[in-house]
Amino acid sequence: MIKAILKYLGAGLVVLIIIGILAYLYIDESVPDGTQGQEAEALADEMLQALNKPGYDTLSMIRFTYPPGHTYEWDKENNKVRVQWDDKDVYLDLNQSPDDYDATEYQAYEYFLNDTFWLVAPFKVRDKGVMRSTVDLKDGRGLLVTYTSGGVTPGDSYLWIIDEDGFPKAWKLWTSNVPLGGLKVGWGGWVEKEGVWFSTFHPSMVIDLEITGLEVE
Repeated sequence: MIKAILKYLGAGLVVLIIIGILAYLYIDESVPDGTQGQEAEALADEMLQALNKPGYDTLSMIRFTYPPGHTYEWDKENNKVRVQWDDKDVYLDLNQSPDDYDATEYQAYEYFLNDTFWLVAPFKVRDKGVMRSTVDLKDGRGLLVTYTSGGVTPGDSYLWIIDEDGFPKAWKLWTSNVPLGGLKVGWGGWVEKEGVWFSTFHPSMVIDLEITGLEVE
């Protein structure tokens, strides 16, 4: 029985390695060249208007759960957050420097930055230190954003694929924690909360991410 299990796991591992190599050889892409200027700024404005960025800015609280069970109660108005996972229950004052957090608090901070980004990234395309440019695409309009500062992984780039209504339908990402450049991830499961649009489902060739329990005030 044990030998059979090991044989099964070994075969599965070989398949995963082969898939990984093929993905790297045939899917891995370099960050595309984009064009900065008025067209990029207009496309960013169109997306922000479609999703209601002014409404997002007035929200005082956002609650949601991100897989595999990270739960957030984000006091957006006062820049504080409660983060829960496993047996951890952490309160963070986001006005503090991350250097002042202990190890558990910093882990909660990293979770918060990553997980909230999958919910509110479209609203952050005009954050300080973000470069915007347009990219010609066959399946939509491309808005390339590069975060030159902030967060825990500055230098990451994301190519938004925007539909005719101004909604992002997917993005391709180039990040330090994903070895496959240009991995395409969908932005779907759109829900409207207090007049603001949020994407709660992100399918990809690697894994599908679903955000649940979304509530806003």
